[in-house]
Amino acid sequence: MPCLNISTNVNLDGVNISAILSEASSQVAKIIKKPESYVMIVLKGSVPISFGGTEQPAAYGELVSVGGLNSDVNNKLSSAIATILESKLSVPKSRVPTLVGMVPPSKSSFSLALLANLTPRLWCSAVVEI
Repeated sequence: MPCLNISTNVNLDGVNISAILSEASSQVAKIIKKPESYVMIVLKGSVPISFGGTEQPAAYGELVSVGGLNSDVNNKLSSAIATILESKLSVPKSRVPTLVGMVPPSKSSFSLALLANLTPRLWCSAVVEI
């Protein structure tokens, strides 16, 4: 299950949060090539953040996923997240560092039956490509 946690020092009052969540969910699913029904997005606003020695608008993203990640995908995810936050919250792309990491299915408590159904398809896909 891909999970993207975004924290920002921008106040979210009056912001269309649903639009951010929807666009982020769609982009994560598309880039990682996982069903959107497995994607979780968490957005926290008004978080005290200092980045580069200033408290100007900034955000920090952490994305973890069971599979689907590599260097190219990580770069696409970071770019997509920064683009969304720049357009929706006016946070400059240069102030949106994102950490992307992969976890093994054994480290996830999310519906192990669901992961068991998803993971073999991923492994099978890799075997077919060889």
